[in-house]
Amino acid sequence: MRLLFIRFSSIGDIVLTTPAVRCAKNQIPGVEIHFLTKLSMKDLLIGNPYIHHCHFLENNIDETITALKEIPFNYIIDLHQNIRTWKIKKALGVPAFSYKKLSLQKWLLAKLHINLLPKTHVCDRYIDTLQHFKVVNDGKGLDYFFPKDYSFKAANLPTSHLAGFVAFVIGASYLNKKMPVQKWIELAKQIKKPIVLIGGKEDISFANELASALPDFIYNAAGKYDLKESASIIQMAQVVVSHDTGFLHVAAAFNKPTITIWGATSPALQFEAYYSVDAKTPRYNSIVPNLNCQPCSKQGENKCPQGHFACMQLQNINIITSKANEFYKY
Repeated sequence: MRLLFIRFSSIGDIVLTTPAVRCAKNQIPGVEIHFLTKLSMKDLLIGNPYIHHCHFLENNIDETITALKEIPFNYIIDLHQNIRTWKIKKALGVPAFSYKKLSLQKWLLAKLHINLLPKTHVCDRYIDTLQHFKVVNDGKGLDYFFPKDYSFKAANLPTSHLAGFVAFVIGASYLNKKMPVQKWIELAKQIKKPIVLIGGKEDISFANELASALPDFIYNAAGKYDLKESASIIQMAQVVVSHDTGFLHVAAAFNKPTITIWGATSPALQFEAYYSVDAKTPRYNSIVPNLNCQPCSKQGENKCPQGHFACMQLQNINIITSKANEFYKY
């Protein structure tokens, strides 16, 4: 049996599909797993031993469909559910199973604060897509595998950070999921431990401002490393402090203690850090209590709808500091 999994983006969403891939490979006799994603997501999947072959979408979906038609797939497992996956399913013409996005329920929660979402993490809903094959959750959490022959030299980090550091994941896809730089500076000053900043090229200006406030404590890695290299830094960290963004899930895959700073979104949307069922790894959701406007979006927006940005401006830095120092000893 040959299955084609589809999830195009983004970093966190693809990492969150890994339990479904692993469970399918381990529980369906003789199955051959293929995975289609964007070329930019390549490093997340090419080292995964549960995947027989990766396929990559660049720009032309018709070319991708032509290539896929050459392979006799038995089923499609659609973990993205959008117009492109619909087009692929229609073109290949094989039975397909699609995960339940629950878009209406998420909209009701974000816009009207009516919570009709089932109490299931998105990882569990990805696995539920495989019910036809009697696949069940093995409870082993997320996976992250580096490409073969890849290694990251610890010497790439400053000597001052080789004995241990806290990773700050400062990026996020939308502005109202990002804590203001002055709050990050306040946090860095209180933690008083070596810190590495993780972010993309779009975060360089933000990271430079943060790093300049404590140059002796902070190593600014934003924009300097590719996806797998940034994942290596996450793997080396003692604690990861992150927005609701992709490298939070990379950290959970490495079983790292995590502190998630929630703004426009919330754990109620079922994308919080996901660990194995028996993991005792400490983790903390930092969310401002008693905000009747939170969450205000399913995925985030580029401004606060209310104008006050209280979900980030009122983050309790003292508690985050206390948790970071407590988890550092884990």
